[in-house]
Amino acid sequence: MAVEVITFGCRLNAFESEVMRREAESAGLQDTVVVNTCAVTNEAVAQARQTIRKLRRERPDARIVVTGCAAQTQTAMFAQMDEVDRVLGNDDKMHAAAWRDTRMAFEGGGKKIAVSDIMAVTEMAPHLVAGFQAGLPRVFVQVQNGCDHRCTFCIIPYGRGNSRSVAMGVVVDQVRALTEAGHVEVVLTGVDLTSYGADLPGAPKLGTLTKQILKHVPDVKRLRISSIDSIEADRDLLDVIATDERLMPHLHLSLQAGDDLILKRMKRRHTRADAIAFCEQVRRLRPDIAFGADIIAGFPTETDEMFARSQALVDECGLTFLHVFPYSPRPGTPAARMPQVNGRVIKDRAARLRASGEIALRRRLAVEVGATRQVLIESATQGRTEHFVPVAIADGVQGHVRALKIAGHDGERLLT
Repeated sequence: MAVEVITFGCRLNAFESEVMRREAESAGLQDTVVVNTCAVTNEAVAQARQTIRKLRRERPDARIVVTGCAAQTQTAMFAQMDEVDRVLGNDDKMHAAAWRDTRMAFEGGGKKIAVSDIMAVTEMAPHLVAGFQAGLPRVFVQVQNGCDHRCTFCIIPYGRGNSRSVAMGVVVDQVRALTEAGHVEVVLTGVDLTSYGADLPGAPKLGTLTKQILKHVPDVKRLRISSIDSIEADRDLLDVIATDERLMPHLHLSLQAGDDLILKRMKRRHTRADAIAFCEQVRRLRPDIAFGADIIAGFPTETDEMFARSQALVDECGLTFLHVFPYSPRPGTPAARMPQVNGRVIKDRAARLRASGEIALRRRLAVEVGATRQVLIESATQGRTEHFVPVAIADGVQGHVRALKIAGHDGERLLT
């Protein structure tokens, strides 16, 4: 084994892990484990630390490099761990030179910390990792990184820096290359995807980028957009949702809460009414659309009544897929200094939200029965419909799309 990468967190982290694997191996690193951390919750950081300790016990001779958002925001904590050989910054990890320096540091006893100022990063180097994605049914193209907003609960801007985008022409070329390589589905990903283009000449929007991809890569069969901030959805994006079936009918929304006062204390830019109106608008344009959403349970000062409004949002927005986050105070964020909700209450509210999500998913599964869906086969046992609904597969060929009639469901997946 030359380089192994262990990934925590989001899809963007998963993409970047493959970039790191390539660069670390090209730099000549041997017997090295890279831990790509997440900083979204205290639990994510704790899991990374536990993994690092376990790695050292199991692999006493391996070199351990820690990077990612938690390494950027809590550098000293990871550097103080005896198990860690090197801490690499979140921007540094994407550059070949950092991995060459890491190899030289290991060989010559160099510094343990190589973390640059993430807020000083103003440009984004595009990465296309076609090789590692060979044969995968779903591939990712990173079009944006960082965030200019400062939600009071969120540490991610301090781990990722300010928003920066990849030029449209480069993104189009990457999607074309992946499509020509035989990949069926391409996912556009970023930290704050709907802020795409603000830093580019002419300030193109995400909708403009999406239209350009679909226009100039006519052979792309399925294009997906990862998480978006609905308040920033532009007219071109709504237009392409309504008019081009190659854009998959599934959107994941960064909603976070359903109570206006909590949204204000979160420093979100939308209201409850905005969220509901957006879902209604998109559903008029694309009646079969499926929505997912992030919702936080137990944000500071949240009362039972406020939580009930968040829970009701599941039905009022017609959500199918929920990502529920029990609130976790992140050091240095304004929300960490607000009056906190009791931990047991947070846990209970998160469980109730997840239960609402399970009911919503089963409702969607029931609606699908009798329909014929174009299912992308992810593995020998599972595929996904256009709406990202999981389907149990008996004998699938990975990477193929099959028209399958839905016969039933088991409460979690569709059955054919």
